Amino acid sequence: MEIRPIYTPPLARLIEQLQRLPGVGPKTAQRLALHILNRPENEVQALAKALIDAKKRVGLCKVCFHFSEQPICDICRNPNRDGQTICVVADSRDVIALEKTREYRGKYHVLGGVMSPMDGIGPEQLYIQPLVRRVTQEGVKEVILAISPTVEGETTTLYIGQLLKPFTKVTRIAFGLPMGGDLEYADEVTLARALEGRRELDESF
Repeated sequence: MEIRPIYTPPLARLIEQLQRLPGVGPKTAQRLALHILNRPENEVQALAKALIDAKKRVGLCKVCFHFSEQPICDICRNPNRDGQTICVVADSRDVIALEKTREYRGKYHVLGGVMSPMDGIGPEQLYIQPLVRRVTQEGVKEVILAISPTVEGETTTLYIGQLLKPFTKVTRIAFGLPMGGDLEYADEVTLARALEGRRELDESF
């Protein structure tokens, strides 16, 4: 019995690439691929150009490691931000989530992930030493640890807290989230209250 391919090869490749995106399964990838094929060519070209431009032009801020087109991001360059307070997060998605609350006026430091020995991610693979340098060289008065309360996140929080406590006040946000919840999925009100309710790190353990 002859087995016929379901998709023509170019469509199959498009679906395969879309499935590489986080949270996109086979059905969603198929729906997105068919939607793209049904759009006018100029729209598809605009999407392709936006993807390529973003990849080529967006890098990491040299100060906080948040995504930025410029060597130093808009938040770090903003003179109205409180440079004596740094909020430490795992990745740029958390910066975006916290900025949506419009409650935080300090600066950020993006670690680039969390410590995970099972995945071979230790302190050396994260932007932890640049954080220590910022704290010791810039007279930072408070570091707020805003890392999702997963097992790996808790390990990272404790490790950074122990490193920084000799140099500055270290607090962590109060989570209105279940253990294992992700910061990026919390709503703005929950995050705003979490920032307001932050406490000394020692009280959290």
